[in-house]
Amino acid sequence: MFDLVEPIGVIPYSADEPHEAMVALGFTNYWDTYFAGRAAPLGSSVPAEVIHALFYNFASGEVARHIPSVWSTTTPEAAIAARQQGCVNALRRILGELLETSSFPRAVGLLTKAATSAPLEGRPMYAALRKLPLPEEPLARLFHAASLLREHRGDGHIAALMTEGIGGLEAHVLLALDMGIPATQFGRIHHLPTPQLTGLIESMKARGLIKDEETFTPAGRQAKDRVEALTDDLAVVPYEVLEPGELDELIAALKPLAERLVAAQDRG
Repeated sequence: MFDLVEPIGVIPYSADEPHEAMVALGFTNYWDTYFAGRAAPLGSSVPAEVIHALFYNFASGEVARHIPSVWSTTTPEAAIAARQQGCVNALRRILGELLETSSFPRAVGLLTKAATSAPLEGRPMYAALRKLPLPEEPLARLFHAASLLREHRGDGHIAALMTEGIGGLEAHVLLALDMGIPATQFGRIHHLPTPQLTGLIESMKARGLIKDEETFTPAGRQAKDRVEALTDDLAVVPYEVLEPGELDELIAALKPLAERLVAAQDRG
């Protein structure tokens, strides 16, 4: 389900239209649009320290460069609307004729059923998004459902990382190595000051998680695998509301949509 839902949920970051819609509100850089779009369901009064805790994987001070200043440019309500419309425009462009199939409305209905079924306890980002009204327009509802499931999984992923005692920046290092990318070249942390990045790597070496910036230790590999396995386990809950036949139907309906979206990402 992750492979089928993630290409929809990641549309704010993989297509041009959502960014353009946020820029039209007055933003001038990508990270302002990111924080305004993702943090909007929390409202404008939540301080940077709380969002830093909820998002988990940003370096100290990075959130505060954007929160609360983004709310001097727009409101959370306007950010939510712009992001949603930009994602709808992107999905309509990429999916095209697939939206006219008989299975598309069923995919929207079943994905929404799953996405709105999970308990809220211990899922702060999921809960924040759940309090928003469900969109009426089918493409908007599809994106909203995928976003709910993405935040639900993200909340669980943080719980899994904390269970293993792995911090947010350490998670980026493990992900980089898992992807075969040297940690110092990984996009989410390569910009860190050299002393901070060096200290991060040395700390993980001392903990026995990595041998160097490119290589897991056996213990580090096992920790990464446990995190991913627990993340998957914790992400199952929303789909338990579906009957086996409904789940099979949802998988079949989402597969061509996901394939089209991934192909569009590959073309850049």
